[in-house]
Amino acid sequence: MAEFTMPSLGADMDEGTLVEWLVGPGDLVRRGDPVAVVETAKSTIEVECFDTGTMTKLLVEPGTTVPVGTPLALIGPAGERRPAPHAPEKGEPSEPVEPRTPPEPPSPPPEPAPVPASPAARPPGHVDAGPLVRHLAEQSDVDLGTLHGSGPGGRVTRTDVEHAAAARTGAGPPRARVTPLARRLAAELGVDPATVRGTGRQSAVHASDVRRAAPGPSAPAPPASAAPGPPSAARPAEDRAAAMRRAIAGLMSRANRDIPHYHLSTTVDMAAATDWLHEHNRRSPIGERLLPAALLLKAAALAAREVPELNGFWADDHFTAGEGVHLGVAVSLRGGGLVAPALRHADTLALPRLMNALKDLVTRARTGRLRGSEVSGATITVTDLGDQGVETVFGVIHPPQVALVGFGRVTDRPCAVDGLLGVRPVVTATLSADHRATDGAVGSRYLTAVARLLQKPEHL
Repeated sequence: MAEFTMPSLGADMDEGTLVEWLVGPGDLVRRGDPVAVVETAKSTIEVECFDTGTMTKLLVEPGTTVPVGTPLALIGPAGERRPAPHAPEKGEPSEPVEPRTPPEPPSPPPEPAPVPASPAARPPGHVDAGPLVRHLAEQSDVDLGTLHGSGPGGRVTRTDVEHAAAARTGAGPPRARVTPLARRLAAELGVDPATVRGTGRQSAVHASDVRRAAPGPSAPAPPASAAPGPPSAARPAEDRAAAMRRAIAGLMSRANRDIPHYHLSTTVDMAAATDWLHEHNRRSPIGERLLPAALLLKAAALAAREVPELNGFWADDHFTAGEGVHLGVAVSLRGGGLVAPALRHADTLALPRLMNALKDLVTRARTGRLRGSEVSGATITVTDLGDQGVETVFGVIHPPQVALVGFGRVTDRPCAVDGLLGVRPVVTATLSADHRATDGAVGSRYLTAVARLLQKPEHL
């Protein structure tokens, strides 16, 4: 039996609030599946499972705040497969349920063989339904043989029985379950949960369903007088913003106190990169066009691969190199504050794919749809404030990382090239690094590599 615990989603996280479960007891989960939504001081994050098995028990109710490491649920081994009393039809899956008969040896299914009689023998054209669904059908006086199952392989679900019972009595369809996060999000976005088609277990409405049903950003906001809830409904957002500022302040104070920073900067000639970018965008469809940020991020990632002393973590008084270049990207949030989710293996991504991954990451960061694996695990962070008009930025290292790269705005400046004075586009690249892990010579090699890589953008 394995425990699913409240994960640490960043160096500044001591506790988290369980907002909603995306699975329930008895559900099969696999490593990497999102199973819960957790709210931290900075963002709302989908947390993935780190084991494969069956979710046997949920230990924490939604809305509960617990410290990092607190067990949230128990995960047992994957359930045994129920032996089929007949040859399974093509495409019909067998679902994990409690076995009713001893399992048969793994061999090709023979002709239907006699099996131990169950309390109620199945008719030849039996209906695929679980015991709870059969019990509900009996209570509701619903004939399972008349239903068309909406579950996998035509399996009859609880929702099918409830709809059939409602149709018999003339009542409306049963009200779908709405998770707490989905209700709160629906109130914020002005969406009626009753109109949303749920994709969760037993058609439950999740937050992702509400987001898809929400009107676009151009839709007018409802007047304040029509907004449901008490006048203090906006208070939670203010509290979250204040909590985020406290979390950022605490982490940066710790970084300034514990990390002996050194800072370097260099001016990079962007003429070749700018010319290549203009030509690439001229020949490419709109969906494949690039921003200068894509070139800067790719150069930063490749330079980190060349200078691995800056790509990793300082913990337990020693440096550990990262397994791959996972580039943290500082993203400013609309309500204030910032997060730095990771572009994993950024050094291996082609420029168009990196550009798309960056757009997706920024969008999900600003809508609270990041996953746990994206907010913990960055090996080096980049902050690009060029779109804000800043020319030079000296950042603070995000512990336990040992380096942060800063890029400013690409701007035209007079400079001498081959003995001639001209005006060329340049960008200021900076490095903040941890003196415990490296010295200025290593940092200089890194910035030199960034400048060199940007002179040959076609090779990025």
